Amino acid sequence: TELFADSSELVRFGIADRQVGSAQLAEWRRREPPLPPGRRLFDTRVMAVGLDAAVVTTLFDYPGQTWVGRQSQTWQRTDSGWRIVHAHVSAVAQHA
Repeated sequence: TELFADSSELVRFGIADRQVGSAQLAEWRRREPPLPPGRRLFDTRVMAVGLDAAVVTTLFDYPGQTWVGRQSQTWQRTDSGWRIVHAHVSAVAQHA
């Protein structure tokens, strides 16, 4: 939660949820259980967009799952350091 911008403009789309603003995100995080063990990130890519912004994408999975997660984040340099201002998480079936 602390890596997200403290802003009413923040947007996070989850697999089955949506938060707008840092207050909604913090409340959602308090209610959600922790991530299950074994999460693996792969094919992570970082693309700078000027000196003060970057887009980060990664794929993720968990042992025994039949799907692959996709995550993108837009980061912005702020007075508090680098913070996420937009995030999107989705999942698709794995292909053999």
